[in-house]
Amino acid sequence: MTVKYTLLAALTLVHTGVSANPAPVTDINRNRASSTSMTAAQPSGSLEQRLTTLERIVEARTEAQLRMAQQLQTLLDEVSELRGVTETHTYQLDEILQRQRDLYQEIDRRVSAIQQPTANNNAAVMPVDTPVATPSYSSDVSENDAYDKAVNMVLKDRRYEAAIPEFENFIQNYPNSGYAPNAHYWLGQLLFNNNELAKAKTHFERVVNNFPQSNKVADALLKLGQVAERENQKDAALRYYRQLVDKHSTATSAKLAQDRIDALK
Repeated sequence: MTVKYTLLAALTLVHTGVSANPAPVTDINRNRASSTSMTAAQPSGSLEQRLTTLERIVEARTEAQLRMAQQLQTLLDEVSELRGVTETHTYQLDEILQRQRDLYQEIDRRVSAIQQPTANNNAAVMPVDTPVATPSYSSDVSENDAYDKAVNMVLKDRRYEAAIPEFENFIQNYPNSGYAPNAHYWLGQLLFNNNELAKAKTHFERVVNNFPQSNKVADALLKLGQVAERENQKDAALRYYRQLVDKHSTATSAKLAQDRIDALK
């Protein structure tokens, strides 16, 4: 009897345990599906992160390249500006040297004229860089006064604009004067400074063509080369500079011409 109840209780417990705690088949499948879903989603998230990282790297490099390009352009602009300043200073220095030569030659002309007696037909003292004597004072007092007035407006008064009509009047009134080549040169220089290149070129050419024995020919050739450079005529500029170096090698302006030839090659 006791054995019967014991077996019956054991069977009841087994049956009750199986019914009360069934195997969690559904939960296991759900967990597996969830785990599979997470495993499949993980590579997708990693790829997006990599793309985002690459995009950031590309953007950073692009910005860096843009900054470098801007800095390079700024440096190029500064170099160009400095080059322009250097060329301007070089040109201004050449102009100062040219004016000093003109002043020395004019002083030499006047000193020679004072030292030389009026009746004496001997040649005046020659400048170092020219084989031709500078003209002495004319016997015509009005001619001397007119020329001196125009020159003094440049050398003493620095009234450059007012000197232009004075030289024009002198050339018109005294076309055969011994001062004519100097007057044409001075007038060409004043017009050149005003950037009236065509008019300046005309007067420099008259010095070269009409007064080949004048000591102003070398300087006029130099100015013709500078006019051609301003007009972007490189070949013409080189032609004038080479003519100066070949025919007036001892002139001070020949060195300046050679420098320009070397720069334009």
